[in-house]
Amino acid sequence: MPKTTDINSAETLSDIERQITNCKKCPLYKTKTKDVPGAGDEEAEIFFIGEAPGKAEDLSGEPFVGAAGKLLTEMIETIGLTRSDVFIANVLKHRPPENRDPLPDEVEACWPYLSRQIEIVGPKLIIFLGRHALNRFFPLAKISEVHGRAFKKKWNGKEQVFLALYHPAAALYNGSMKETLMKDFKKIPKLIEKIIENNNLKQEKLI
Repeated sequence: MPKTTDINSAETLSDIERQITNCKKCPLYKTKTKDVPGAGDEEAEIFFIGEAPGKAEDLSGEPFVGAAGKLLTEMIETIGLTRSDVFIANVLKHRPPENRDPLPDEVEACWPYLSRQIEIVGPKLIIFLGRHALNRFFPLAKISEVHGRAFKKKWNGKEQVFLALYHPAAALYNGSMKETLMKDFKKIPKLIEKIIENNNLKQEKLI
């Protein structure tokens, strides 16, 4: 089967991973150790989006496997799930040098991959882990103001539900932020129930 770089031709997450492996849309491919496309259930109800791979992720090819990833895994388990029950990805698919913030052109280059991953998985709930993920979808929103709040937006032809949380890395060394993150995280099961039951979730305009 011939190789293709048309993201719309990707029918599975594996198809997307192959495209990411061959991606040269931005300079990050030159400094990567491994691709970090994402991992988890291809039919997950919950889709977590972080910022970018760090050193541990770059070495392993898996998202959220460092200290922040350990905290995320622990929180997922507190709501009765495992990492294999959800899907976890980042805005960027390759590590920025020295873990610097993603650059606008890098974010734009990776966006088609993330967008197509979401389409294929079809999650009931998309959870932003930190400001970079949040601002990819809602450029004017501030994580300090919207964390722990669920909201809806027409996206990819349907009403998509989102939840904004602090990034686990930011909470590692900040006790009060960690407490807030864990409190917000515990809202997830009830939120999923509401989505499934088609209850009226309050519409909040953040853009």
